[in-house]
Amino acid sequence: MNPTEPSAAKPFSLACPVPRQDHETIQMAHGGGGRLMRRLIEELFRKEFSADPAAPAHDSAVLDTPGGRLAFTTDTFVVHPIEFPGGDIGHLAVYGTVNDLAMAGAAPLALSAGVILEEGFPIETLRRVVASIRAATEEVGARIVTGDTKVVDRGKADGIFINTAGVGWVPSGVELSPTRVRPGDAVIVSGDLGRHGVAVMSVREGLRFEGALPSDCASLAGLVAAMLQADPDIHCLRDLTRGGLASALCEIAEDARVGIRLDEAAIPVSPPVAGACELLGLDPLYVANEGRLVAFVPAEAAERILEVMRSHPAAPQPAIIGQVTTDGAGVVELRGALGGSRVVDLLSGEQMPRIC
Repeated sequence: MNPTEPSAAKPFSLACPVPRQDHETIQMAHGGGGRLMRRLIEELFRKEFSADPAAPAHDSAVLDTPGGRLAFTTDTFVVHPIEFPGGDIGHLAVYGTVNDLAMAGAAPLALSAGVILEEGFPIETLRRVVASIRAATEEVGARIVTGDTKVVDRGKADGIFINTAGVGWVPSGVELSPTRVRPGDAVIVSGDLGRHGVAVMSVREGLRFEGALPSDCASLAGLVAAMLQADPDIHCLRDLTRGGLASALCEIAEDARVGIRLDEAAIPVSPPVAGACELLGLDPLYVANEGRLVAFVPAEAAERILEVMRSHPAAPQPAIIGQVTTDGAGVVELRGALGGSRVVDLLSGEQMPRIC
């Protein structure tokens, strides 16, 4: 769940326990991710809405129906700027929702699209966004089957916001969940990290880099299908969006009550992204991705799954980057290339708000 606008009846601040006083408010300075947002979701939204607030959160809900198991997810996209190297808000809205379904092992069946437009938004830009949404849905083999459009007063939004929801069937025998992560599991990423966040930030800050640095914005549904065909016993998948690899691993370690040990030298980060992060004062482990996943797989299946990933275009630089341990439940440890180690934790806020 990625809330962007909580109920006006209970404003609160992410800077302190949630909730505490009625006069508290959401502050953009804290961004949309990190420990404070996780507490907001766990202590307010899931507490009020979920039938089982103690169950680990995942990218999609999986519902048992008479016809089988159905994955269902929703996401809202507020990226700024709406067009960036390698993508735009239209592709992002489709891929983001399809990827959330894929993390449950589901292929997309149908999507919805809700569009909020600010008065004065250029029609020509809207045409490009709509065309982008259509192209992305055709690529992933899904359809927009329902939707809604609202126009708000000038100055009451930032051009365009898009909400998409999606449904898909989960194949029999597939169960992907943080609760299945086990000590000994190999931790695999599908490609180099941080491209999306750096691509968006480069436009936002007017930066220029040597060579193209496009977003990794892409559908992961085909990659996941190939991985599951190679081994249906994959334990857990998570796409590395807001908060990047570090936040995803911290959340899974906490939910699964395991430790995770990472090898810094094995984590793929391209030189342009590493240089941009150094320039901007960012840690690439926390930078958002929109076409990368992390997989937790049985150790004996790791090389087989890695080989499948290497042959798929959605996994340009897959790598085994660590393993699950019994040391320090909920702790992610990064072992440095030059020796020593440090604990990787959730940030109190987010390095880059409005990134997706």
